[in-house]
Amino acid sequence: MNFRKQFTEGLLTRNPVTVQLLGMCSTLAITTRLFNGLGMGLAVTVILICSNVMISALRRVIPSQIRIAAYIVIIAGFVTIVDLLLQAYLPELSESLGVFIPLIVVNCIILGRAEAFASKNGVLASAVDGLCQGIGYTAALTITCVIRELLGAGTFGGGLLNHGEGIRILPEGLAAMQFVMPVGGFLTLGFVIAGSQWLMKHRNSRKEGKQA
Repeated sequence: MNFRKQFTEGLLTRNPVTVQLLGMCSTLAITTRLFNGLGMGLAVTVILICSNVMISALRRVIPSQIRIAAYIVIIAGFVTIVDLLLQAYLPELSESLGVFIPLIVVNCIILGRAEAFASKNGVLASAVDGLCQGIGYTAALTITCVIRELLGAGTFGGGLLNHGEGIRILPEGLAAMQFVMPVGGFLTLGFVIAGSQWLMKHRNSRKEGKQA
């Protein structure tokens, strides 16, 4: 197990949003406030870790013919737990995210890591993989949220700071509401992906320079 490699993959080189382009539906739909992005990211991270650990522990027991169905059942169990906890302790977040919490069951990020990693590796490595991929997913959502909220509403920390109103950064007249609409989600995500690709290219260039 190489924690540094797994962390780098989750955050940058194999980020589920900016590189693998998974979970696009929820990414575009809920990233209008920082509160939403952090909440969704943490929920997915918890489910990733728990489902990876469970699937890894049972990988020698689950028949290969029904493995996908078994993975979905395991994931659905953890999604239900997280959904009920949000409804009980964070009802505002649960209401804001709405149907996208139950839809984590069919989120390609969770199922993809179960099939590609947890089913082939040990429990500890799978837990670390879930954590690193979750951090990468949360980071991508958070960056997208900050940009969209700042440009679309002129605020920062909506749902978290200043009694949920967020801290106003731009005067109301300067905010472009298109950024909190679907078109703004596509544009912002495109710039975030471009920035991620630039960072990877810059990182590779520095590695090649050191080796030369």
